[in-house]
Amino acid sequence: MASLGATSGRTPQGLGRVVASDSFPSPGPIPLSGPREAEPEDDAEEELAEIHLCVLWNSGYLGIAYYDSSDSTIHFMPDAPDHESLKLLQRVLDEINPQSIVTSAKQDENMTQFLGKLASQEHREPKRPEIIFLPSVDFGLEISKQRLLSGNYTFIPDSMTATEKVLFLSSIIPFDSLLTVQALGGLLKFLGRRRIGVELEDYNVSVPILGFKKFVLTHLVSIDQDTYSVLQIFKSEFHPSVYKVASGLKEGLSLFGILNRCRCKWGEKLLRLWFTRPTQDLGELNSRLDVIQFFLLPQNLDMAQMLHRLLGHIKNVPLILKRMKLSHTKVSDWQVLYKTVYSALGLRDACRSLPQSIQLFRDIAQEFSDDLHHIASLIGKVVDFEGSLAENRFTVLPNIDPEIDEKKRRLMGLSSFLTEVAWKELENLDSRIPSCSVIYIPLIGFLLSVPRLPSMVEASDFEIEGLDFMFLSEEKLHYRSARTKELDALLGDLHCEIRDQETLLMYQLQCQVLARAAVLTLVLDLASRLDVLLALASAARDYGYSRPRYSPHLLGVRIQNGRHPLMELCARTFVPNSAECGGNKGRVKVITGPNSSGKSIYLKQVGLITFMALVGSFVPAEEAEIGAVNAIFTRIHSCESISLGLSTFMIDLNQQVAKAVNNATAQSLVLIDEFGKGTNTVDGLALLAAVLRHWLALGPTCPHIFMATNFLSLVQLQLLPQGPLVQYLTMETCEDGNDLVFLYQVCEGVANASHASYTAAQAGLPDRLIARGKEVSDLIRSGKPIEPVKELLKENQMKNCQALVDKFLKLDLEDPNLDLNMFIRQEVLPTATTIL
Repeated sequence: MASLGATSGRTPQGLGRVVASDSFPSPGPIPLSGPREAEPEDDAEEELAEIHLCVLWNSGYLGIAYYDSSDSTIHFMPDAPDHESLKLLQRVLDEINPQSIVTSAKQDENMTQFLGKLASQEHREPKRPEIIFLPSVDFGLEISKQRLLSGNYTFIPDSMTATEKVLFLSSIIPFDSLLTVQALGGLLKFLGRRRIGVELEDYNVSVPILGFKKFVLTHLVSIDQDTYSVLQIFKSEFHPSVYKVASGLKEGLSLFGILNRCRCKWGEKLLRLWFTRPTQDLGELNSRLDVIQFFLLPQNLDMAQMLHRLLGHIKNVPLILKRMKLSHTKVSDWQVLYKTVYSALGLRDACRSLPQSIQLFRDIAQEFSDDLHHIASLIGKVVDFEGSLAENRFTVLPNIDPEIDEKKRRLMGLSSFLTEVAWKELENLDSRIPSCSVIYIPLIGFLLSVPRLPSMVEASDFEIEGLDFMFLSEEKLHYRSARTKELDALLGDLHCEIRDQETLLMYQLQCQVLARAAVLTLVLDLASRLDVLLALASAARDYGYSRPRYSPHLLGVRIQNGRHPLMELCARTFVPNSAECGGNKGRVKVITGPNSSGKSIYLKQVGLITFMALVGSFVPAEEAEIGAVNAIFTRIHSCESISLGLSTFMIDLNQQVAKAVNNATAQSLVLIDEFGKGTNTVDGLALLAAVLRHWLALGPTCPHIFMATNFLSLVQLQLLPQGPLVQYLTMETCEDGNDLVFLYQVCEGVANASHASYTAAQAGLPDRLIARGKEVSDLIRSGKPIEPVKELLKENQMKNCQALVDKFLKLDLEDPNLDLNMFIRQEVLPTATTIL
């Protein structure tokens, strides 16, 4: 496996922090800009530096990649969720200030509007970027993968084979982030077409690419899907339904599942967004915690419940506004909007009575302007909700438009009037016609309707003197008469006229609402934020969580009596444990103990508590202090290595272990469990020792490492150097006769045995197998050869002999097709080797 040099990502001008994950060293160090006076050559290079960004947006996710000509590197951001307003993309543009933006010609409407608005900013400082559209075929997933894997990269050793090159690149580029892969493919296509930096060179000279680096926005934490799955932050389960053809998904036992108590849909979406985009912005985190702490006070419980009820009426405002723009507004939309606005006014009034020192309360009290009251007043005074539901169309209340009121009055009295007209028409009809009626059909007018007589067979039989035949429908004949024509001229098309006028009023009302759409969008943003924090406060109250503290001076994490937020809900009793990683002592913690003693739970609880603190939630611990931790790398059981934090990706034991080694810094928290599982024992132990020794050689810049292992030889053979950086911990146990009692408590020391036989017995393995396991273990430990069990060998020989005899007895020697030579070769000889 090729080794990678650990380098820090260079931050170009205008860039936020660029994490060194997925990075490779350039041929030489690139100095950061300092206070010294630049030489003319440096100025020339800075002037020529260009950043070209490629971006794709689909189904609420962004794929971003850009090329920085100052160090000839490609930076990428794994698929990240973004709102329809593309706020995350705007943050990226503000930080990197690209010279050009490359995207697909086939784009979503939101992206099209965003780019159009960006291009129209003529006075934008710095200068607005050039928008470049490439055919959508250039962003195909498979062609993008091939373009990435077939690239000519100088950082890949020439000695690598094609297969090794693929594996090497797979450890750098997140091929599971499909949009990012497509963005990288489109960026390479653009670079090759524009020939950035090699415009005057021969065409056989390609654009230099000296490395790939993972780009992370300032204060933004990136986490991959494998981490969410392993730590059970999210856990989707199939939910079969007899009413649906396809099965749906529901949230299983997960951190998101127990914290999601949001009342509105947009609150749930925001909570998921916070989970997928944790932050290290201390101001933002503390503002969230302030709201949670306020609602945890007993005297504020009633207020929290009242706000929660109001939030249940906050609905999908963006969808309603979209329908209004398209004039597709439904009757139910007006009802939903009316309830939403009045609920927002209730939230505003409630927040005005709350402490204005809390930012969220102050924002709601100020930003929920009188425009909301104006919208609610207009809707309440204009829309006739009962009439609209009855007629399934928009209708207005009385006294809004006198002309509409008059026409409705005439229309309401039309029924009795038409009955009188029908009686007069019947007097002039043939005596054979028993009855008739006068009806009104919109767009057609008034018609005389008579039942079809048995004698009316042919079309010619429908003719009645003095009447104009119109059509036959449901065994009734419809005619125009002189009176119905007079009614058309006198009353006109009342229905259509009323609908037209009410539609015009609806359009005017829509214009009034759309003119104040900004405040409605703000309502959704702030209300969903309040909904999330109320949900987190409710969970913190029920589960006994406490507020974490943030200390920029603490290089690590300090947890007092922490608990696993999910395991404590499943276990009858849960033993809390503390964890501390900070300073220059005990930076590498080696945790030993038998299986099922709680090592994995301990590691996961450290990762989950840190994650919850980065989301801005209260945590399951008596006290928790989060310091300057820029990344958390975890490797839990068969899921290999996973990372949480500013540098997050799946680390495969074979391909991607170099990522953890090279990217873990002095501010990283590394959690390792079962390192080397599934690998040859000697190889796994050697690799584990090599990785730990590499980190220990860094001295004070060694990452903070919690490592659980069953490799007791790591300690017994003294494979790690002695010193203050290494601290040995174990899961405390107690022997009670032949029983082993797990205390699930972390303490200092080293386990003296793995207790594998006891664990096997607890798992239900037969006593004979356990005894044989002990025997083999003793033979290996003493260096003696391992002999097969004679009793078992004889038993197997007897079974094989019996099977061979049965085959002989089944032979039909009189069968002319029997081939004895073939039987001996295929049946007798193979079995004989197991008997002799």
